[in-house]
Parts: sequence; structure tokens; C-alpha cells
Amino acid sequence: MFKNIKNDLPASIVVFFVALPLCLGIALASGAPLFSGVIAGIVGGVVVGGLSGSKLGVSGPATGLAAIVLTAIATLGSYENFLVAVVLGGIIQIIFGFLKAGVIGYYFPSSVIKGMLTGIGIIIILKQIPNFFGYDEESAWDLEFFELDGGNTFSELIKMFSNINPGAALIGFLSLAIILFWDIILSKKAKIFKVIQGPFIAVVAGIIFYTLTLGDETLSIASKHMVSVPIPEDLSSFVGQFSFPNFSVIFQHEVWIVAFTIALVASLETLLSVEACDKLDPDKNVTPTNRELLAQGTGNIISGLIGGLPITQVIVRSSANVQSGGKTKLSTILHGILLLISVVLIPTLLNKIPLAVLASILLVVGYKLAKPALFKQMYKLGWKQFIPFIVTVVGIVFTDLLSGIALGLLVGIVVILLKSYQNSHFLHIEDNSNGKHKIKMTLAEEVTFFNKGAILKELDSLPADSYLEIDLIKTRYLDNDIIEILEDFLYKAKERNIDIKLISKRGTVENPESFINFFKENPKSNISLS
Repeated sequence: MFKNIKNDLPASIVVFFVALPLCLGIALASGAPLFSGVIAGIVGGVVVGGLSGSKLGVSGPATGLAAIVLTAIATLGSYENFLVAVVLGGIIQIIFGFLKAGVIGYYFPSSVIKGMLTGIGIIIILKQIPNFFGYDEESAWDLEFFELDGGNTFSELIKMFSNINPGAALIGFLSLAIILFWDIILSKKAKIFKVIQGPFIAVVAGIIFYTLTLGDETLSIASKHMVSVPIPEDLSSFVGQFSFPNFSVIFQHEVWIVAFTIALVASLETLLSVEACDKLDPDKNVTPTNRELLAQGTGNIISGLIGGLPITQVIVRSSANVQSGGKTKLSTILHGILLLISVVLIPTLLNKIPLAVLASILLVVGYKLAKPALFKQMYKLGWKQFIPFIVTVVGIVFTDLLSGIALGLLVGIVVILLKSYQNSHFLHIEDNSNGKHKIKMTLAEEVTFFNKGAILKELDSLPADSYLEIDLIKTRYLDNDIIEILEDFLYKAKERNIDIKLISKRGTVENPESFINFFKENPKSNISLS
């Protein structure tokens, strides 16, 4: 694991700078103590990172759970009561892992996963633009379109124009220029510029800018536009930031409802992120999904026991890890260690980092996830790939992550049904002589009830005085619904003087009296019947 430390250490620093504001922002959006987000980030990095089989996935508090956490804390009466649900949710996730529920992650279409990555990239950009210009926008760390204050992503952008902070905007543009110059030019000049990443230099520049402009009427940056890590006065006040679950409420059914909700949503978001991260991975590693559920469950148990928010694998931090050149899980673990060291030893220094600098880092991450070239690439793949992709993107931007995925998946299923409808059979007119239309219908390898409509349409459109040859030689599965359709067609065939020849591995028959009886009386075949 340590042989790639020259790649993993710089990547971990970038992930740390991405994770820090997300941990704090998600805690704020969740109505939880600020330190709870940092705890979840540390546990997600060190514990889950160590147990997970994912080489590049990064875990921590997730924006998709913020609304659930906010509601659950109010429902259960206190944050300590809510922590019991987090612990139980982790236990349920471990059970999911042993039941091998991780296989669900393999059933999301590629077009939907790419749409998810692109949609997240766009929403990151839209959410971070206000922070970039120094507008104090608390929901910048929430990926949902409709925000808790009654506004939405676009209404916050409109408000931003009358609330631009000159100092924040200036350091935002300066940081963005440093990152892009580092990425496009310097990183290709010498190895040192790959080891020392542009985002790190941007953060250093931000701290220097804040220090030099402190007190300046025009360029000084107010504290509300800065990172805000809790600063303990001594060891006892640091320990006092931890919360512990109140297990006296463990038998309340509301606690178990929240626990199951956390387990289900966190597991689904994790599996989606795993699939997406594996697609981004240049080395094409495949993450064992059941092991991931076990790791996430363990992480949630530990996080809940010491006062942390629920944890999932998260695509924003994972994609930053990939883009920064991370190679192994060491980068994930190191980012968790950096979070721990920083909040213990240098919280005052962290609070000198302008949010505009971190917004510039996230803008680059967002752009790399949602490059315009990807839209062109998906369009060239055809409508069957492009439509689920674009529906997922739009769904995520205008609703939230899970709703967007659900919409894309629904459209993907419709596309599959259409393809199944179109590919159920092949129809060929072989001969028009002797007043008879000789028509050959070759059925597909698998014919299910999805194909009923297409086959019914073809049979009903056959002209009178035809000769129909039904070829089942290559058919390995024939749904009983299709057999019933053929059975019903026999009556119409006699009325319209249509002769039928059935060819299958069960034998060949002219004008069968009954398709149902034919298949019952000839059971020895490669065709599986429902």
C-alpha cells in the first residue's frame, strides 16, 4: 500500500481540503453539532477506508442524508437519541453485507451512472458559485435543488449578484487561476509539481491573502465567509465535543424506523458511489460491494458511538481523489488522519482559509465530472444511452441525488422494454408464389411477456392465405404468455386460411392442434418454459 505514497499523499491533501468544508457544511445542514461532521469524516477515512475493498472510494458524511438527519433529530427528541439509530443502522448494514445485498450495485445502467456523475458535477458548480463570490449561502454543501430556507439552487444564484464580496471573489479567482495553471502547465513541467498539488498552493495563498487584508475595508473577508472549525480551549473542552448515544430509547419503534431508513439510504448511496468511482478509476479496479457494506456498517457503528453523523461512500470526495492521482486506499486513510490532526492541532489556522478558495477547488472537481465532451460522447452512442443519461442529469439538478437516479433508472427500464419489444423476433417474407405469402418468424433466444405486444401485432397483421413458419430452434426460454398468444392465434389462423409450421428442438409439426399440448407432450428440449 505504501509503494504509491508519492501519489497518495498529495491526493490525500486535496481530498482533505475538499472534505473539511463538506463535513462542517453537512453537519450544519443536518442541524447537528459541527464537530459531528468532522468525526464522521475521520471515521470514514480511517476506519471505513481501512476496512473497505475500494482503492479510491472516500467515505464520510453525505449530503443525501442531511434532510433525514434533520428530521430524525426533531422526531427522536435529541441528538443523543438519534445516535442510537446511527449505531443500529450500522448493524443493519452489516447484516445487508452478510446477506450479500451488495449485488444490487451491479444493476444500475452505465448511462445512469454517467448521468449521476455529470449531474453531481453540475450541481457542485451551481452550489459553489455563491461561495466563490463570497455570498454566505449555508446550503452550499447540500446537493438538493429545493433548500431548507424555502429557496432553490437558482434563487440563491440570483441573490448572490447583490451580495458579492470583493475580497472573497478576488481570492476565488486567484485560487482558480493557480489550480488551473498548476494542472494544465506546471504539472507537465516537473515531478515536483505533481507531488505538490495546486489546491494546496491555493489554500496557502488564501491564508496569506486573508492575513494581509485583515482590517481592509474593501478586501477583508468576514468570518462568515471562512472555514469555521470549533476551537477547544483545552483537552477537556475538546473531549466535550463528543456526544454519546442514549441507549435507553433503543426499544422505541421510531428509533428503529430511523435506523432502517439510514441503513437503506446509506447503503444505496454507497453502492451508487462505488459503481461510479470504479468507472472513474483509470486502473479499472472492481470494488467488492458486500465487503463495502460491511465496512460502512462498521464505520456507522463507531461514528454513532462517539457522536458522528451517518457515513456513506461519497462521490465528490472520491472523484477528487481520482482526479488528484490517488492510487490506493492509503490516500483515503491519510485524509482521515489529516482531518484528525488538523482539528486537534491547528484549528485556528484552518479558520483562516476562505471558503472561496475551497469553492474554487470544488468548481474544478465539478467541471471534470461534467465536461461538455461527455454530453457529445453520450449523444453519439444513440438515444437508448443518451435519454437515460440526460434524464438522470436533469433529475439530479432539479430534485436530489436519489430522485434523479430513480428517474434515470425508470427511463432506462422503459428503454430496455422497448428494445425487448423490438428484438423479440425476426420476420422474413420468403416467397410470394402460388398465391401464398410464405412468412418465416424467427423468435429470439429469450421471449418473455415483455414481447407480447410486438408478437401480437405481427400475428394480427398477417394477410389471409399465408403460410407461417415459426422457428424456435434458437429459443432457449419461451414464456407461457407467448404460448397462450400462439394458442389464441390458431383460431384466427383457421378463419383466415393461414397454415402454420412449427419448428423447434421438440420437433416439427404442421398446423398443430394446440401449442399448449405440443409443449406439454414434448418436454425434452433446451427450451425452458415458465
